[in-house]
Amino acid sequence: MRTAAAAWLLALIGSGAWAADAGELARGKELFGKIQPSCAVCHTLQAAGAEGQVGPILDELKPNAERVLRALRAGIGVMPSYADKLSEKDMRALAHFVAQASGAAP
Repeated sequence: MRTAAAAWLLALIGSGAWAADAGELARGKELFGKIQPSCAVCHTLQAAGAEGQVGPILDELKPNAERVLRALRAGIGVMPSYADKLSEKDMRALAHFVAQASGAAP
């Protein structure tokens, strides 16, 4: 599984469609479970080992990074904004991780 994900990520980076690097994706994965309230409490995302019961299943929704960024910045539905809790750099890392991990189209 890791090999396929790494190949997919390298293809995106090589195409110029994605600016995320391995460090940024690792930071995004860490934030997914660490920020409060945690994304994992509400959202299911297999790559993060999360089985949330409230929010959309991200593996099915497959949001691209821009969609995730909009939700992080402004909140959506019952999801709060994280603009006052995360830096722009951290929001981008989290957005890139979710998009990559869910298999979003570039």
